[in-house]
Amino acid sequence: MDSQVEANWGTDLWDQFDSLAGHTLRGIDFLERYGAFVKDRALIEVDYAAKLRKLAKTYNPKKKEDEDQQFTTCKSFKMLLNEVNDLAGQHEVIAENFQANVIKELSVLVKDLREDRKKSLVEGGKLQTNLANQIETLHKSKRAYDKAYKESEKATENFHKADADLNLSRAEVEKQKFNMGTKSQMCDSAKNDYADQLQRTNDLQRQHYRSGMPDVFRQLQDLEEKRIKSMRSFIHCCVDIERKVFPIINKCLDGIERAADVINEKEDAAIVVEKFKSGFLPPEDIPFEELPKNGSDNGSSNNINYIQVGPKMKDGGLTVKGTISGKGMKKRTGLFNIFGSRGLTDVCMAIKNATVTDGKDDFSDLAPNQRLKKLRQRVRELQTKIQQETFARDGLLKMKSVYEANPALGNPMTVEGQLNESSHKLEKLQQDLKRYMDYLDEAQRNSTQIQNSHSQTNSPRLVNGRNHRNSGGSAAEEESLSSCSNSPESGLGRSHTSLPGADFDQDQYDGHHHHQNDTEKDYYDNIYESEALPPLGVCKALYPFDVTSEGSIPMIENEELHLIELDQGDGWTRVRRLAGDSEEGFVPTSYIEITLYNT
Repeated sequence: MDSQVEANWGTDLWDQFDSLAGHTLRGIDFLERYGAFVKDRALIEVDYAAKLRKLAKTYNPKKKEDEDQQFTTCKSFKMLLNEVNDLAGQHEVIAENFQANVIKELSVLVKDLREDRKKSLVEGGKLQTNLANQIETLHKSKRAYDKAYKESEKATENFHKADADLNLSRAEVEKQKFNMGTKSQMCDSAKNDYADQLQRTNDLQRQHYRSGMPDVFRQLQDLEEKRIKSMRSFIHCCVDIERKVFPIINKCLDGIERAADVINEKEDAAIVVEKFKSGFLPPEDIPFEELPKNGSDNGSSNNINYIQVGPKMKDGGLTVKGTISGKGMKKRTGLFNIFGSRGLTDVCMAIKNATVTDGKDDFSDLAPNQRLKKLRQRVRELQTKIQQETFARDGLLKMKSVYEANPALGNPMTVEGQLNESSHKLEKLQQDLKRYMDYLDEAQRNSTQIQNSHSQTNSPRLVNGRNHRNSGGSAAEEESLSSCSNSPESGLGRSHTSLPGADFDQDQYDGHHHHQNDTEKDYYDNIYESEALPPLGVCKALYPFDVTSEGSIPMIENEELHLIELDQGDGWTRVRRLAGDSEEGFVPTSYIEITLYNT
């Protein structure tokens, strides 16, 4: 069909009213069916998104699996699950836009089309009824005219017969003549009525097929074209809705690819070593055991003596064959015993079955390397807690000084109890840190003695209640084992923003560690300066601020600074300048606008 020819239902389909009525109904039903398809499609998108989220939640690592999250494969999988969550969100966006931009509008359109079609059909039905009634009237007048004509002809014939019959009287002839005239008049009247009805019918039929019904057909055609055009627009809209989320979906896929690139087999292998390395060394070769010729058991007895019992513990903590009891294991003071090959299996079994009766807060039940790792982690945790508690006490002191300077703001005694509690808590944390530093020093000395002993002998040794051989120890390992005393993890520092009275008792701490060198002590004094806290975000000064007390820093309006620590409830926020000397201190929280970094 030539696309240039414009279809006109009014002229081309003038006699297909019933066919067009059925066609337009099927068209509207088809549009409604398409709307049901889009609705089901949206439900599938919602269901798919929900299943994706459920899938991501199901495979999201549990708390008990947190230890494995240090591996690159686990980190990558975590990133992948986040991207899958984002993908689910995009499918939810598709469903929402389908509902708002397609399904809702399509339902309204179907309703309007049905109403417009109904009006057009009613109008067309009236026109057809009127024409049919007029044609029926015409047919009646035609039948009346035919009847009158036949009666008139018969009356005329009867008159001529009577007039020719000489036997009839004159009265009979006049009667037939009168009857003929009456019938002739009736025929003329029926003829005129028929002519009139014919004229009316032709006029109505001409109007019906030239203006009335073409208008109805044009309305139906416009309705049908609107339906078709709307369906095309809805399909385009659905495509646009999906196409708009493709860039974000592609970003999610790019994120999954980046997650895959995070995986590093070498790094994971190194993490496995760090996680499970015990610090023990493999045993040396088992020597040949020659039996005596005379069959006595002296040889066996002598072989038992290969196990050399080391210095007796001050609490008498030695067991059979020189192994260390649970009570003697607690302190792990150096290399206690040197074992021969014969007693190696017995020693290992004794160590395996040993039970530590005292508390294990010093991690003495772990292998040397794992113990060092746990102790360093514990020291870092305590240092962080001490730093946080120091900041909290600084805030309380600052609040107390403000209350003392301006009693109208509050009673200084209201924070006295909190200050005492904070001081006790800080003192306990410092004592715990001192205790764990002792454990750490002890563990490091034991490791150093193991390395020194290995350089002098290759014999198997029992270190900290475990069979240990120094062969195979690397310089890097020795450096790692001995580095804690000089690392930031092994001491406390002072915050230069603290107020008087908030300093750590460094003299007591240095007195306990008098065996460490001066460089280490200096390092403790400056630990916080060398390890600046990472910024949590940025903040902008809404108003200028001048220094009102020690520990605060001035700022000008609209100045931007790094956010170091959030308000702890005292109305002050810790910040650091972006450039220059990186000055750090506290400013009023109400004076700044905070923007946190996304994590």
